[in-house]
Amino acid sequence: METHFSRGAHACVAMAALAMVFGAGVSASKAEPAPPYLMLFRQAENASPRLAESAANVRSAEGQALQAAVRPNPSLGLEVENIGSSGRFSGLSNTQTTLSVNQPFELGGKRSARIAAGEAGVSAAEARNRQVAVDFGYDLAIAYAAAEVAQARTGLLEDALVAAREDLRAARALVNAGREADLRAVQAQAAVAAAEADLESARAGALNAFAQLASLAGVPRPYTSVDASLLPRANDLPPPPADPPPVTPAVASALAEREAAARRVTVERTRAVPDITALLGIRRLTGDNATVFVGGVSVPLPLFDKNRGNIAGSIAQLDAAEARLSSARIDAENGYRSAAAQARAAETRVAASAQSETSADEAYRLARVGYDAGRTPLIELLTTRRNLTAAQAANLEARLARITAEAALARLFGRIPFGDNP
Repeated sequence: METHFSRGAHACVAMAALAMVFGAGVSASKAEPAPPYLMLFRQAENASPRLAESAANVRSAEGQALQAAVRPNPSLGLEVENIGSSGRFSGLSNTQTTLSVNQPFELGGKRSARIAAGEAGVSAAEARNRQVAVDFGYDLAIAYAAAEVAQARTGLLEDALVAAREDLRAARALVNAGREADLRAVQAQAAVAAAEADLESARAGALNAFAQLASLAGVPRPYTSVDASLLPRANDLPPPPADPPPVTPAVASALAEREAAARRVTVERTRAVPDITALLGIRRLTGDNATVFVGGVSVPLPLFDKNRGNIAGSIAQLDAAEARLSSARIDAENGYRSAAAQARAAETRVAASAQSETSADEAYRLARVGYDAGRTPLIELLTTRRNLTAAQAANLEARLARITAEAALARLFGRIPFGDNP
């Protein structure tokens, strides 16, 4: 949709303004524009600290699952008896040397319980990793769209400042010609000062938005601009799905966490069962010049340690996992209703704001023509210009709201917003 201020002018002015802001503290060699959103997401998959941490957690769970299948190690023992004794056992002639191997045997299904818990831990880590990727895509989309809005708002306010200065020039010309009172020039000057202040605020906001986007993507250099890759989609996004997702990534993660917690309870219960240790060895009787075989079995007596504390702790962790699952299901249901309602409201808002911008643009054009011809008072011209700027800003906010709702729906359905599944 064309307006009194061209979209190309907006982009050029925004780039120039933001270059001035970044020029104060960042050299041009270290600054760069951000790629389109989906390309930035693909790059961030290898650079984002958040995604790297989540992937490392999966590898950690895989390592723990591998360790869970390992059997207990045997132990090798060497005993020498009758050393330094008195009487007939003095000296080394009657020593007894025993070389033995001790092998613990786990009872009560300990190993199988550990293996099952390890596999459940891997599944939980993978589910969390999936959720982290989807949440990251949502956060990156919101940050990207916010940066687009900040960039476009800077362009709008640059145009508004240019228009305010033009209004001031025209007001001074009319004052000098005796066709307007001095008050009109003062009013126009105040409008210029307000426009300058708004522009400085917008520049600071854009700087912050670009810095947040770069930090989220794991990029050490601040961006200078973003590609208009999300906001243009706000006008033609599909309506929200009629039915909620069967299982959201958050619910799937909570389900996997609950299963892992239940497996850990089983592990702790099996640890209460005593293990046996078998001994097999060879004993050398020096005094008799004989060799004998020895064997034995040892079993710990569970008189004091029955692992009750760890069992109770793991049960409490299972209860906590159940509570998180219930919370995730409630959040998913309410999140879908909220996001769908926001999407439908934003669709109406985008259409209405576009119409308002068109009307405000035409009103300002007519007011400008009338003022130059001496038929429209300055106060009306200033009002219509402020209304135009406000309408343009409202259109940006409406499109941002639609993008936000679409990103929220994508997160609930386990999709990367505005792109393919991860």
